[in-house]
Amino acid sequence: MDSQLLIKLVLLAGLAVVALLVVWPGRGARRMALRRISLLLLVVCAAVAVVFPQLANDVARLFGVGRGADLLLYGLVVAFVGYVIATRAHHSRVDLQVTELARAQALGAAVHAGSRHR
Repeated sequence: MDSQLLIKLVLLAGLAVVALLVVWPGRGARRMALRRISLLLLVVCAAVAVVFPQLANDVARLFGVGRGADLLLYGLVVAFVGYVIATRAHHSRVDLQVTELARAQALGAAVHAGSRHR
């Protein structure tokens, strides 16, 4: 059996969770709570790795990764992909809102100009 099978499965599961969060509709309180919990978990893991670097190495070996730094890098790649996707989605929503506001402003200005010329 592949010695790195466990880390591959964990990383693929992390990417699957990121993908599910992207396609999962809604921006409600539940989704915001999941984001905050994920961020808090990332911060706690980073703090533990800083305070107990040997623990990071032990966990890395448990997952079939050579060093704790490599394990942290893999986790950060998954987190970065999630961040990029979430940021892209946010910018798309903001662009749509700006477009709608610009259209409403243009229509309002046209109606106002039309009523002034009567």
